[in-house]
Formats: sequence, C-alpha cells, structure tokens
Amino acid sequence: MMRGIIKIGLTLAAVVAVSFGPRLAQAAEDVAALAKALPDATVSLEQGLRASEREGKPISGKFELEDGALQLSVYTAKAGKFSEVIVDHKSAAIKKAEPITNAEDLKDAKEQEQAMNAAKASLSTATAQAVRENAGYRAVSVIPAVRSGHPVAEVRLTNGTTIKAIEQKLD
Repeated sequence: MMRGIIKIGLTLAAVVAVSFGPRLAQAAEDVAALAKALPDATVSLEQGLRASEREGKPISGKFELEDGALQLSVYTAKAGKFSEVIVDHKSAAIKKAEPITNAEDLKDAKEQEQAMNAAKASLSTATAQAVRENAGYRAVSVIPAVRSGHPVAEVRLTNGTTIKAIEQKLD
C-alpha cells in the first residue's frame, strides 16, 4: 500500500515537473533578461507613472521586455476608456498611447480601475514608499487590487539579483 502511494506521488511529481518545468525556466530567463536591461532605464517607475497622467489616471505600470527591448508600460483610465501608455525609459516622454482592446487586458484594466477608484493614495506614492522602505531596490511593476475590501498595490522590486513583492495600502 505504501509503495503504491509513493509511486503515485512520484508519478504526480514527474507530471508536474514536465508540465511546469519549461514555464518556470522561461520565467527565470525573462526575469534575468529584464534585470540585465533595467540599468538602461534612467527613469523610475514612479516617474513613468507621473508622466502618464496626461493620458489619464495611472491604474498599473511595469517595466517589460517587448521584442527584446526594454519599455515602460502604464495602463491609464480616462472617461470610461483605457489606454496603454508607453513612456520613454530614458526621458519620461510619452512615446505612444493606444486604446486597450484585447479582452483579457481590458478585463485587467477594469479591475485595476475599480481598485484605484477606492484608493486614496496614488500608485506613484505607493511605489515610492515601497522603494524608500527597501533600500537598494528599484520598482519594476505596480498592480492594484482589492483585498479584504481594501485597495492595495502589489509593488515588485528588484536589486538586480532578487525580486520581491511588497503590498502597499492605498487607503
């Protein structure tokens, strides 16, 4: 009986490793590539969030690699419409602003807007606070949510080798 349970457990572990192993490896590669590209950004996430305000209220933001190139992307909301604003990571100038039309991205934007409508603090303020409280780290993303009835922002930080998530209250 015990051998059967162990055999089932090992088989399940092997299936999980085969199923998720490539995705975990890809995620680790993505993080490493982002960490390598991030020093090129002279603009902080907080500055990018503030720069995007001319296109609407920032509802999330992140540094990401798009076709191998670093970019600073901020979702904004204005008059019931959502945009993705690309902020130049070296000058804080807005490179482009496009309406969000992808169904999944639109769903995320609506949820983020709901969280920010309940918030008293801005994402740039919450992000700056997380950075201040974690010396040596830099913010790479901020995404708001409602947890236990309260708006919060999950701020992801990196020091070049480590990434950690900090939850900041927005109310």
